[in-house]
Amino acid sequence: MSFQFSVLVRNAQLDAVETAIGTAAVLKIRTGAQPATCATADSGTVLASCTLPTDYLAAASAGTKAKLGTWEDTSADATGTAAHFRLYASDGTTCHGQGTVTVTAGGGDMEVDNTSFSTGQQFTVTSFTFTAGNA
Repeated sequence: MSFQFSVLVRNAQLDAVETAIGTAAVLKIRTGAQPATCATADSGTVLASCTLPTDYLAAASAGTKAKLGTWEDTSADATGTAAHFRLYASDGTTCHGQGTVTVTAGGGDMEVDNTSFSTGQQFTVTSFTFTAGNA
């Protein structure tokens, strides 16, 4: 049997994510496969790192929660191909979320304007949406 939640409950769950991670969340784009869980040590090379806007996720609606504001880094840290991201608390070390990275319209958990990073280049996250399960 599959347990289901109302849209109201799913929205509340999603809104709790931003509260739990806190303001000044840090996003790191990395090379290679993502670790098995958020509790697993970081993997790959950090290509870019940025502090997200204070209110970085829109209010949940219809069981989804999308990025709010501009998520970008004006100067990438390293050269390589973006493959996964990790979302950290403001300390930059406590991982609270992770997923795949693809180019815009590539179907990744997060989409960026270009997955080929070069040291010093700017990058922008073009799409990022959480969807609550158990609908």
